Amino acid sequence: MNSLKHILGIFFLTLSLVAMTSCDGTKFVEGNDLLLSQNNVVSADKNVSVNGLSSYIRQKTNTKWFSTLKVPLGIYSMAGRDTTKAINRRLKKWGEPPVVLDSSLVDASCNNLKVVMQNKGYLDAEVTPIISTKKKRATVTYYVTPHQQYTLRSVKYDIRDTRIDSLLRSSYPLDNDFKVGESFSINELYSARNRITTWLNDHGYYYFNKENISFIADSSEVDKTVDITMLLGLYRRSSRDSLAQHPYYTIRNVSYNAIPGQELNIRPSTLENSNLIESGDLYSSKKVQQTYNKYARLKAIRSTNIHFTEVPNSNELDVNIQVARRKPHSIQIQPEGTNTAGDFGAALSVTYENRNIFHGSEQLSVQLRGAFEAIRGLEGYENSNYLELGVETKLTFPKFIMPWLSKKFQRSHDATTEFPITYNIQSRPEFHRNVLTTSWRYRWNSYKGRVGYVFDLLDLNYIRMPWISETFKRDYLDSETRRNAILRYNYEDLFIMKIGFGFNYNDGSNILRTNIETAGNILYGFASSLNFQKNDLGQYKVANVAFAQYVKIDADYTHLFKLDYRNTLALHSRIGVAVPYGNSSMIPFEKRYFGGGANSVRGWNVRTLGPGRFIGTDGRIDFINQTGDIKIDLNAELRTDLFWKFQGALFIDAGNIWTIRQYDDQPGGNFKLKSIYDEMAVSYGVGLRLNFDYFIVRLDLGMKAINPAYTNNEEHFPIAHHNFSRDYALHFAVGLPF
Repeated sequence: MNSLKHILGIFFLTLSLVAMTSCDGTKFVEGNDLLLSQNNVVSADKNVSVNGLSSYIRQKTNTKWFSTLKVPLGIYSMAGRDTTKAINRRLKKWGEPPVVLDSSLVDASCNNLKVVMQNKGYLDAEVTPIISTKKKRATVTYYVTPHQQYTLRSVKYDIRDTRIDSLLRSSYPLDNDFKVGESFSINELYSARNRITTWLNDHGYYYFNKENISFIADSSEVDKTVDITMLLGLYRRSSRDSLAQHPYYTIRNVSYNAIPGQELNIRPSTLENSNLIESGDLYSSKKVQQTYNKYARLKAIRSTNIHFTEVPNSNELDVNIQVARRKPHSIQIQPEGTNTAGDFGAALSVTYENRNIFHGSEQLSVQLRGAFEAIRGLEGYENSNYLELGVETKLTFPKFIMPWLSKKFQRSHDATTEFPITYNIQSRPEFHRNVLTTSWRYRWNSYKGRVGYVFDLLDLNYIRMPWISETFKRDYLDSETRRNAILRYNYEDLFIMKIGFGFNYNDGSNILRTNIETAGNILYGFASSLNFQKNDLGQYKVANVAFAQYVKIDADYTHLFKLDYRNTLALHSRIGVAVPYGNSSMIPFEKRYFGGGANSVRGWNVRTLGPGRFIGTDGRIDFINQTGDIKIDLNAELRTDLFWKFQGALFIDAGNIWTIRQYDDQPGGNFKLKSIYDEMAVSYGVGLRLNFDYFIVRLDLGMKAINPAYTNNEEHFPIAHHNFSRDYALHFAVGLPF
């Protein structure tokens, strides 16, 4: 009941905040002043885009939640004029005062927009502000007349350093920077200057900077063309020195040391393998940054300083790499509270880390975890509690552990090799379950950090059921009338031997994650050729344990649209398919998909949606039946910054899970392409987030809109037949949903 009150409180608070926006925002706009209600940028030429120009407007309107609701202004407007009253002072402090139109800022915005258009090559661009007023509100429309864009008529290069001139003309693609006949853009001049500077910095020119490059542009209003001359001047170290050729440098000696007061205590080979600055090479700023990045990945190192010293009377540099070590040992204790369908419990985990166990920045972590939960409502069982004990160890090496890889290859990839081992003991009233997992895993990234790879060379899972309650066996595993094939399959000992590969891409706006894994193929080849024994389910056994055989493919994509500096639209899709074959007639429970929850269709609680039109009949085992082999999630979420560290979200989710095959215990759960539209669940809702930068605490209230499990209108379309107690789900989670 208390939870329901809290949910209702959140719901009505949201409605109240929306209602606030109807308050008179001009209440505190005095005299002839006008409330700046809206800014628009319009182009006179439909072929010339003005997208993004609004960010150059100097005076912004009042803050909008979800791009439309001026809630902070509404809060401010609720205050009275009597400032001696605390409530009025509070409302003004919490809210935001009205933005009063400032004509000087309008003029400044016009100048900004004109400069931006000129930088794009519209040298004759004009910007005219049109101000429309209504009831003390003003809308400013910046009318942009771009006129004709100028083109390049000729490009010349005046490079006064003869060595750089020869180097650029022979090795750098100057012709790609500027092409006669193309549109002229001042922004492109700046970009070309930066590219040339970066290229020279990567080819020995330690002191070269972009200020050494300038441009002379001669425009013609008659034919709207521009002649460009790029000037690259000579080098002068100080005002007392004469002009000379730019010096270029090679690396002489490379040394390593710890900060004063610390011992290095890291193997020299580890420091050398992470360093791309080698003796005899030309100085390269790119390699310097890559070296910083590689050292930042070493868990034993807290910070790095790379210092260059000129060797007198030479074009050589000595390099000193100074590192500061982290404390090698750490212990973290994390308590947890749990609530599973009203059953309360507690958990405690203790994690020990050694960040330099073999003096090569290898990381060893050991986590011990214990959990206890009091389970109610179970009759016929000796115990009524759930106990879980687990230990997880992981040894991570900051490189590929592959003996045949060359030193050059190792240096060119940011890689780690992981060896995790996990043992988990679960003791429930119905059964005891032991799970042993170990793997050999590689992770590596591109230098720009956008692309990541994961390769499971070998992943082993052994699931053992040492004890099952006689009551549970009688009611669900052996009973002729209530026997459940899916349930029985998941309460047998099982061995999983798989390999997998994952690919991740993230450029800030587009996030793509894909993964493929396959299990049991090698074992099946041996078992079938050597005629291994089978169990009563027809599965081959290895060491008297059946093994799983399947292939599983997942793809997850998110695109972020930045609407303005406070609002973002996130679109997300996820598709997963798991197919059992050979030694398996169904996917292991640990590998199956489930619907609903904080990261899926949020109108449903976790593991309560699907598969397909399936409706559970026994709440004690529905968590087994409400799993599938196919999953589709489609989500749209509008995110907004509210105040302080609080953020809000409005979302719509759609999706479901299905089974590959028709199972008697999951009627209506089989995937059929012609039925996919009718079997998509839809929900909507509102979310509140607390963003601490390094982690996000999230609370989402989801409501069912379309429920595919039912055919009657009232339950199939809960959005039109609202029943709050029946159709809501509240999710508390850490991190964004996608």
